[in-house]
Amino acid sequence: MQSSRLGDILVRNNLITGEELLGALEEQKKSGGQLRLGTILVKQTLISEQELTSFLSKQYGVPTVDLSRMDIEPSIIKTIHANVAQKYQLVPVSRNGSTLVVAVSDPSNLFAIEDLKFMTGSKIEVLVASESDIKLAIDKYYDQSASLADIIYDMDIENMEVVGDEDEVDVKILERATEEAPVVRMVNAILHDAIKKKASDIHIEPYEKYFRVRYRIDGVLYETMKPPMKLKNAITSRLKIMAELDIAERRLPQDGRIKIKLGGGKDMDFRVSVLPTLFGEKVCLRLLDKSNLQLDMTKLGYEPEALAHFKREIHKPFGMVLVTGPTGSGKTVSLYSAISELNKTSENICTAEDPVEFNFAGINQVQMHEDIGLNFASALRSFLRQDPDIIMIGEIRDFETAEIAVKAALTGHLVLSTLHTNDAPSTINRLLNMGVEPFLVASAVNLITAQRLARRVCQDCKEIEDVPVQALINAGVESERASSFICYRGKGCSSCNSTGYRGRVGFYQVMPMLDQIRELVLSGANTSEIKRETIRSGIKTMRQSALTKLEEGITSFEEVLRVTVSDD
Repeated sequence: MQSSRLGDILVRNNLITGEELLGALEEQKKSGGQLRLGTILVKQTLISEQELTSFLSKQYGVPTVDLSRMDIEPSIIKTIHANVAQKYQLVPVSRNGSTLVVAVSDPSNLFAIEDLKFMTGSKIEVLVASESDIKLAIDKYYDQSASLADIIYDMDIENMEVVGDEDEVDVKILERATEEAPVVRMVNAILHDAIKKKASDIHIEPYEKYFRVRYRIDGVLYETMKPPMKLKNAITSRLKIMAELDIAERRLPQDGRIKIKLGGGKDMDFRVSVLPTLFGEKVCLRLLDKSNLQLDMTKLGYEPEALAHFKREIHKPFGMVLVTGPTGSGKTVSLYSAISELNKTSENICTAEDPVEFNFAGINQVQMHEDIGLNFASALRSFLRQDPDIIMIGEIRDFETAEIAVKAALTGHLVLSTLHTNDAPSTINRLLNMGVEPFLVASAVNLITAQRLARRVCQDCKEIEDVPVQALINAGVESERASSFICYRGKGCSSCNSTGYRGRVGFYQVMPMLDQIRELVLSGANTSEIKRETIRSGIKTMRQSALTKLEEGITSFEEVLRVTVSDD
């Protein structure tokens, strides 16, 4: 009822059409009412958050508020329970006598305001804030889970029964230890804390004299805590049980998956890898959050010209498009973005992945199982008997896979894949070293893109950084521009956990196979010669892409030097 009221107002003011409203309401119905209408409209890019907030402010005659710039007193927060704040998506901001000032995302929700009056016994004054700002404020002020330090403090460690380090273990004792309430609470708190801090990976690592937990946030590892050594096996075994792994097997690596449900109907997947080390089992969990998966190519960080090249090549009916870079450089996201754009009813798309990180409707995804002989080469051979239009291969690792992929690209199929190389030109020599003939590489490959991920400067605490002119010139900035080049860095604030960075952006080198590059491949040119030709042809290197992001104030000079190498 509230949603349709807001929708009707937006339609009457020509901000959305009636058809768009019906589509959004249908989407809301599919979510079981878990998603708010405003959230759906913003997600479908029918209206921006800023436009929606500004419109609601004018429509209802109430001012807007930027919650990210406020420091709300704990006594004010306590006036409204966390469950109520979550339910109505609101945050108490201040008190003025008998009046409680509240920030809401939807001032048309009269039921919420009446409920607040009844529950608090106060008059309610309303301010408007964006839904994303309110969610961040709720996460910031309503931390309902105990902190990791508090959980350790509360534990009766001396009286806990945990398992020793001997190779032979009593599985029943081990299982009983993993069901102890403090261990369960600690593991749950670690997972919840990692989600809240937007970590991409959790590392739980045993050493000789200590045991630590680290999170990878925006590509950099931070130590979070050091649990007591006595809990080492209990915590590891708890995670193995959650991932449905064999807790008695402690000598071999194991892989599994944990799926947990969060509030608001949201799911979170953890890819779990257990590795036996000298002092016990190391557990690495990769967080897979589909709701945060960015598939819009325009928002990944491609420069306009590079994006135009990339889109043109993936829309060709045949040939190979290769994405290269080290582990954790965002290659899978780039491939998923391309596949998402190509995913139409008229196309038969098959993917071979190890592992399948996210599943997509309309795409035939195959999980690799080396132990039973299902590898990239065998999957690729099977794909060619499935009448495919587009084939995605998780990684080209050997000659057999490369040879089949090249032949598929030359026989009317579009092939997308990844390789581990340092830049785009060196990818050609990598294929040649695998044993693929130069004429096949020159004929089959349409485009190669190399990429890295760097941290974004936090926009809430961004300030100008004084970088010496000579350092800029050494980094690759033209000498005539270096003196007027402005760099930024993050000072550190609550929004970025005092790191100065929040989020990541891609640096890209997008190399289409121009005729002159094909000729160099056929003549047996080395990587350096191909690289020089790409620069002569105006193709941006990774360092040049990074300097563009630096000039735009997206990243810092420190990140440019950390992630890319000089073009000399």
